[in-house]
Amino acid sequence: MAKQEFLSHSEENYLKVIFQLAGQERLKVSTNALADKLCAKPSSITDMLKKLSDKKLISYKKYQGCGLTVKGEVIAIQIIRKHRLWETFLVSKLSFGWEEVHDVAEQLEHIQSIKLIDKLDEFLDFPKFDPHGDPIPDRAGNITYRKSKIKLAEAAINAVVEVVSVDEDSPSLLKYLDEIGLRLGSRIKVFERIPFDSSLKIEIVGVQKMYISEKVADNIGVRFIEKL
Repeated sequence: MAKQEFLSHSEENYLKVIFQLAGQERLKVSTNALADKLCAKPSSITDMLKKLSDKKLISYKKYQGCGLTVKGEVIAIQIIRKHRLWETFLVSKLSFGWEEVHDVAEQLEHIQSIKLIDKLDEFLDFPKFDPHGDPIPDRAGNITYRKSKIKLAEAAINAVVEVVSVDEDSPSLLKYLDEIGLRLGSRIKVFERIPFDSSLKIEIVGVQKMYISEKVADNIGVRFIEKL
């Protein structure tokens, strides 16, 4: 893999966020979406997009959103790879909680040594998914997305599902999920959707029955299973 040109941490963060917001469909990402995600002023977003465009890392036209170029996507995927490998290392080898690792991985993802990251991947036995269920790109940039994943909020009544990811990495959400006993691999039966606010009555199999808000359910990725 060719050595990438030097980029500031801020530039790398923008490429990563653009890739994540664009999704698998590679949709155009608006300035407002970036401003919301990065908690920055639209004017600051515009300045950075112009800089990244000048470096041929994104395609950008005012009022039409932006998208990564091939060069920009390669860099973004490698940043994401480093971030998710470090999260996996921190949880599986250093016993960090899954709610603790995001900020630490944000610092470690900017390490430039390709050899170190390849050795880390090998040391971890080439994991496909990180502690939050997000796919880890391999050395060549290939990403194995989960098939047939839906949001818990979309699950049918009486469905039995297995938790495969948590989409929001905020510590408060992850701590809450820990408190109610919900983690990757948990099996859930959906009993009722409350018309007033679309909250769900569920049972975490082997743990307890409870109500969870639509916002929480919307951030939990699940796959359907036929039997307990």
